[in-house]
Amino acid sequence: MSGAVRVSASLLAADFANLGDEVARLEEAGCDELHFDVMDGDFVPNITFGADVLAAVRHLTKLPVDVHMMVTEPGRFAAQFAAAGADTFTVHAEACSNLAGTLTDVAEAGMRPGISINPSTEANAVTRYTSTVDRFLIMSVEPGFGGQSLMPETLPKIKVIRAAGTGRTLDIAVDGGVKVENAASVIEAGADTLISGTGLFKFPDGMAEAVRQIKSP
Repeated sequence: MSGAVRVSASLLAADFANLGDEVARLEEAGCDELHFDVMDGDFVPNITFGADVLAAVRHLTKLPVDVHMMVTEPGRFAAQFAAAGADTFTVHAEACSNLAGTLTDVAEAGMRPGISINPSTEANAVTRYTSTVDRFLIMSVEPGFGGQSLMPETLPKIKVIRAAGTGRTLDIAVDGGVKVENAASVIEAGADTLISGTGLFKFPDGMAEAVRQIKSP
């Protein structure tokens, strides 16, 4: 792990009717980032939200926003999401016919490029990019649905990517089923950023306590 543990809040679990209030709650709870899941109904079965919603959220917070594109050929939307205020634009390796070209498009749009891989994708499929890409997102559930249980067999990918990026400070995130009760295992595996949705919004002792326990399990 390259530094202090960060908690990224997945807005997919928020109350959309009170999104402004939810963002304020996340800030007050000590979250370090907002995680914005974009689904297109093609790469994954569900459809969520787009750049207009991000633009509205951007005006409500100074927290960095990671846009997680669960979208076929996500590079098509790089300029649009950059204009809406995204800081990081994370694309799925499996969704890009030209991953290198997509990452270039993201960087040229002014965002920090990230790569995500599905549970069935080996870490070695993306280690060639550790010299140029700072964020790698390990999906610990199948993409497309919230509320799933973390798949612990996905966590060893972290060490593979970390080893391939020797000499660089990589940000390795884990997304899917991250909660207070499994945060220690995710951190021990080497993750820097723990992305959590229901683990924050539905924690019985409150969101701030969830953030505290995830950071210091």
